[in-house]
Amino acid sequence: MIKLFDKEIGADLGFISEEQLKFLADQLEEESPDDTDYYFNSATIDLLAERGADEELLAKLRQALGSKEGVEIRWEREE
Repeated sequence: MIKLFDKEIGADLGFISEEQLKFLADQLEEESPDDTDYYFNSATIDLLAERGADEELLAKLRQALGSKEGVEIRWEREE
């Protein structure tokens, strides 16, 4: 499982699956092979929805965004 965090405040955002992480990696720009964060705003989430993101992933991202203009999310693998 992959655990998500709000990078700015460190809040735990829950878990996503390896498949959901792969979808994000395939759809979003990574700065390096070791990159473990993504920036999201409402337009990014809408784009992911158009490209077939599952509803569970979209719900987590929308919850993390809340009323903010954008949010940076960090992920780490849980053993």
